[in-house]
Amino acid sequence: MVRPLPRAARTRSAALLLTGSLLLACASAPFAAADDQGGSGATGDLKVKKHKVEKRLKGAHADLDDSSAQLRTATAALLSARSQLSAARSHLADTRGQLAAATSLDTEMQGRLVVAQARLRRARTDLDTGRRKIADEQRTLGQIVVQNYQSGDPSLMGLSMVLTTQDPTELTGQLNSVQNVMDKESVVLDHLEAARALLVTQEHEVRQAKVQVATQRKAAAANLVRKQGLESEAESAASSVEDLVSARADARQAAETAKQADLAQLANLQTERDRIAQVLKRRADEARARAAAAAAAAGSSGPVLGDGGPVHSNGFLNYPVQAPVTSPFGWRIHPIYGYRSLHDGVDFGAACGTPIRAAADGTVVEKYFQTAWGNRVVIDHGFHHGVGLATISNHMVTPAIVDPGQHVKRGQVVGYVGTTGWSTGCHLHFTVLQNGTAVDPMNWF
Repeated sequence: MVRPLPRAARTRSAALLLTGSLLLACASAPFAAADDQGGSGATGDLKVKKHKVEKRLKGAHADLDDSSAQLRTATAALLSARSQLSAARSHLADTRGQLAAATSLDTEMQGRLVVAQARLRRARTDLDTGRRKIADEQRTLGQIVVQNYQSGDPSLMGLSMVLTTQDPTELTGQLNSVQNVMDKESVVLDHLEAARALLVTQEHEVRQAKVQVATQRKAAAANLVRKQGLESEAESAASSVEDLVSARADARQAAETAKQADLAQLANLQTERDRIAQVLKRRADEARARAAAAAAAAGSSGPVLGDGGPVHSNGFLNYPVQAPVTSPFGWRIHPIYGYRSLHDGVDFGAACGTPIRAAADGTVVEKYFQTAWGNRVVIDHGFHHGVGLATISNHMVTPAIVDPGQHVKRGQVVGYVGTTGWSTGCHLHFTVLQNGTAVDPMNWF
């Protein structure tokens, strides 16, 4: 069937998905931008590999013509559902991983907050202790001041004792007592100053502890918000995965249904091929008989040329259209079904509306519409090079403009290029049959 590179984008997504695997498979072949001169050595090998890859990509895209639009759409939907499900599962796993990390961090931050709060409590306790100590020292100092006020200034008392006391021994004892009072006052003052200095440090520790607690609370709150967001995102992602699992199942069922419908149509197509082959073989046998009778009447005793095998025509047929070949004759693996099938003609990448001309003189055998082949016309060209020769043009935009039984001349327009039937874009699928069997058309041009 015809496999041109489509000119429309209606099935482009399916083609990209199906050919993507080929791109991956060929990615290991390095297309190095080395010296491009000459065709030998490593550069020549790279050119050959690149050419093969390009042919494989074109072939994979062209093979989509061996399936209906419903199957191509269903397959594209299935591949898309699989891709989306894989991405959704990956997103869910990533989200759950982030949530686990956020949960672990939340536990760690709660621990840090507990430590910071304990530090603040200790600092406040130490500050309260320091304030009480200062109050105690101030009370002690106040008592000393009151006593001094009542009994007089110790330093003046000592001077008075020196001036009035006659007994040196008594004077010494009195002076020691005065000194003790003065020493006690000095110690109390020192303790008070030390307590005040410590209080400044304790107040600073309290401020620092408060900042640490506030920082830890803020960080814990921010992580909690993120954790809650991740929990919501994980729930949404899990729900999305469930939906996509269902969508994938639906898409798989739709693809399977479309595939079974296509397989049934392909069975009908094979029956149609056999019917056309029998019609053309019978006509070829009749043409061979006529040729043998004509040879006998002419007095020739030699056999009729040809045995029904491959024939090289030396250019007997004209090209039906002037356009490049986009898919050659031959066997290939179907990208959706996976089975080996024969592409029984060549595809010409001509635009829709391009005139299709008779490749040689002949008689129109049939014209009709077939689900897979679209509008087609079968022309019997008679007995040539020892075989009965016929051609079929497929996927025409409208029914052929010639009718069954009509004789056509070489180069006469018989129809116009289209994209009817199983086709992904405008092109001509041209088949050549020898005694009803499809052969490579290129041997006849």
